[in-house]
Amino acid sequence: MAEEESSFRSCFQRDRDRIIHASAFRRLKHKTQVFVEHEGDSYRTRLTHSIEVAQVARTIAGALGLNVELTEAVALAHDLGHTPFGHTGEDALHVLMEPYGGFDHNAQAIRIVTKLERHYADFDGCNLTWECLEGIAKHNGPVLGQLPWALAECNSDFDLELHTHASAEAQVAALSDDIAYNNHDLLDGLRAGLFTDKEIQQLPIVDACYANVDRKYPGLDDYRRRHEALRRVFGVMVSDVIETSRELIACSGAQSVEDIRNLGYPVIQFSSNLWAKLKEIRAFLFTRMYRAPSVMGVRAEVSKVVQDLFPIYLNDPKQMPSRWHGDIEAAGDETALARIVSDYIAGMTDRFALQDHARLTGT
Repeated sequence: MAEEESSFRSCFQRDRDRIIHASAFRRLKHKTQVFVEHEGDSYRTRLTHSIEVAQVARTIAGALGLNVELTEAVALAHDLGHTPFGHTGEDALHVLMEPYGGFDHNAQAIRIVTKLERHYADFDGCNLTWECLEGIAKHNGPVLGQLPWALAECNSDFDLELHTHASAEAQVAALSDDIAYNNHDLLDGLRAGLFTDKEIQQLPIVDACYANVDRKYPGLDDYRRRHEALRRVFGVMVSDVIETSRELIACSGAQSVEDIRNLGYPVIQFSSNLWAKLKEIRAFLFTRMYRAPSVMGVRAEVSKVVQDLFPIYLNDPKQMPSRWHGDIEAAGDETALARIVSDYIAGMTDRFALQDHARLTGT
């Protein structure tokens, strides 16, 4: 809905501020990135990841002359819809929700900022700009085919032109996500002992960065050496995106945001050479970190938490807090009720899901 313009901040700054003040954003501090929240205080959470993504996105957007505030808002909001236990929790919830339309964390982020945040007197959600909603919905590219139900519901209200690419600002947020997790997952994996500095020194990009540090700082202690090398990996990725995207934008002939949306390809990209090297890093992380035996063991445990909680709430929804009871009473059928249960579980932090599971199951 239309709002009176502020005398001291732009509409995109307002979007950013409302995202930061959202309850869903605060809960990201206790939602896992790869490791479950209680496993260690130094590992990334969804909150620290989102802040890192926003920092990278601001840098790239500024270098390319894009709208920094819009870029930052999309970056900060991109993970709002994540369940407890990261993609593991999402996979478990999606299976449980398949009879009721499934679950998708990107669509859930849109649902949060348009419906589930209920702080303002005049509207549900955060009343974000169309451009910000568009960026959250399709920062990874056009959304084609069968839409997740939560996104279809929102799109019927806002027509986010899902068949086109998003703005360059949202594209920057998407690649900043890749940059942030490729870098910090290497560091978190090292910290967890899943692999060693010597092993990642065999990876492209990483090898040259360690060699650069060794030349400049011979004899540096292992902790500082690791940090210096990985911050250089960060720099390589950011510089490549800026240089590649600047050329793509110039060659595209685009004169407007609409031109960018309708080009048929993203203008924010890694170079083909760097992208090939990043695929090697991602393959290494998938095998050695995301599918490591210790991580897989925890994945099985936390999947069961979600699998147990869903039928408990579906069969006895009054187990949910009283502020949900109005929605429960208004639910017209089992599908509507299941979606409310899904909203509730998806909003949980890791620690709350574990605590509630123990309370309700005695295990």
